[in-house]
Amino acid sequence: MLHLFLILSGVTLGMAMPLPDYYSYSTAVGDGSGTEYSTEYDGRVTGIRVWEHSNAYIRGIQLRYDGNWTTPVCTSYGNPLEMTLRDNESFIQVSGKYYYGYIYEIMFVTSRGRSLKVGLSYGNSFNFYPTNDGSQLRFLSGRQNGNGITSIGAHWAVY
Repeated sequence: MLHLFLILSGVTLGMAMPLPDYYSYSTAVGDGSGTEYSTEYDGRVTGIRVWEHSNAYIRGIQLRYDGNWTTPVCTSYGNPLEMTLRDNESFIQVSGKYYYGYIYEIMFVTSRGRSLKVGLSYGNSFNFYPTNDGSQLRFLSGRQNGNGITSIGAHWAVY
């Protein structure tokens, strides 16, 4: 009977141990006017496209998951700047600037030190990165008003 009690106690203790947390969220910046968006999709992020308004604020963003591009967030007017990830490469940092209603600059940095920087370096700075080792960008969320991105946050996880 004591043996059974010890086994059941071990199972209970094992079940009570917390699981490691491999998800983190970089809180959105910007004024947040307009409609909510999320680029969440199945798979691993393998590319990014960014549209800007004539050397000013960010007009649109689109992520690629494995081989599939998401619907562009906000607008896809004009020619985007684009980065495609290589094998065993991931986005590990998102930074930029925001001011008076819009995201003005955005930069994506990869695990191999490559980066894509788009927009005008103007306003308040932000810097997003995961809190867990081995995490990578899973999706972006925030708000847009039809003319541009008004807020942005980053979601990170181990993939």
